Amino acid sequence: MEQPFVAKSARLHAGDDIEVVGDRLPDGTIQYSFYDYRRGGSLVVLLVVFAIVVVLIGRWRGIGALAGMAVGLAVLVVFLLPALLEGRDPISVAVVGAAAIAFVALFLAQGIRLATAVALLGTLASLAITLALSWIFVRAANLTGLADENASFLGALGGRIDVRGILLAGFVIGSLGVLDDITVTQVSAVTELRTAQPDIASRALFRAAMNIGRDHIASTVNTLVLAYAGAALPLLILFTGARQPITSIAGREVVATEIVRSLVGSIGLVAAVPITTWLAVRVGQPNEHPA
Repeated sequence: MEQPFVAKSARLHAGDDIEVVGDRLPDGTIQYSFYDYRRGGSLVVLLVVFAIVVVLIGRWRGIGALAGMAVGLAVLVVFLLPALLEGRDPISVAVVGAAAIAFVALFLAQGIRLATAVALLGTLASLAITLALSWIFVRAANLTGLADENASFLGALGGRIDVRGILLAGFVIGSLGVLDDITVTQVSAVTELRTAQPDIASRALFRAAMNIGRDHIASTVNTLVLAYAGAALPLLILFTGARQPITSIAGREVVATEIVRSLVGSIGLVAAVPITTWLAVRVGQPNEHPA
């Protein structure tokens, strides 16, 4: 006789949409246990609300942004993830995937125009800096990529998967979304300043746009660091509850990984401001030097 069983800790209620797993016992009966909640419905509703808000406020730009997001996810699912599973070089895969996502997402969201091309160049240059710093400090800090409990399951998929390389690839892909924001904002700032003052000198234009960029840096870097800290909050509470010193906590690989991720990402973001601003000023007035 099949007798269902659910874990008490799950606090299930009548009508909950759940998934269960069944184990056949030696006496032939099947024991069911709670596996997880089914969340598809609520996630679809949230996705629809998100799309509606983006389109209502962003209008055609919002539609382009949604299309760019969809293409970016497609690149991850169709190209990047299968390539990593096949054992391809994670860094090369991440660079190609990030460049493809940036190219499609920017032009779909911002339109085919010179300003978008400048933002793309600034994004790619900043990604190169992020990748170089990630490569250096992942090795300097002896990060193995094995601190994530999911990394232990990768070994079951085949010995060709480079866990440390996947860690580096994650750094690059994770920085891409915020870099797009920085580069597009800087190009827009240069464009608007030039429109408001058509006769402004390149040097003055560069300084004015950099003032805007510095304000953006201050808020974005803080947001990035807090986002990573929030993701690791349960772990930080666990270590703090164990009364471990902050130096010991920071030295743990799982925490050190987030520190390196946030700092190299932040350096890439900061570098994106002067790089993109310089490019935007130079493209608009090629006969003058911005700085």
